[in-house]
Amino acid sequence: MSEIKYDIIREVGILSENAKGWRKEINLISWNGGSPKYDLRDWSPGHEKMGKGTTLTEDEIKKLKVILSTIE
Repeated sequence: MSEIKYDIIREVGILSENAKGWRKEINLISWNGGSPKYDLRDWSPGHEKMGKGTTLTEDEIKKLKVILSTIE
């Protein structure tokens, strides 16, 4: 398995934290030197390990914002 390289460009926000200190975060990340994308996933303290997550482009995050604004 090849090593995944990432660079956290901007820490946008923390959604939650569990008892072990892992946090569900949304960040702007460059994966393997690519264009930065918004990323939602669980991270261990210090961003040493990560859980499964999803990435969103700028357009996708804007659409998600509109969709979320309809939730009461």
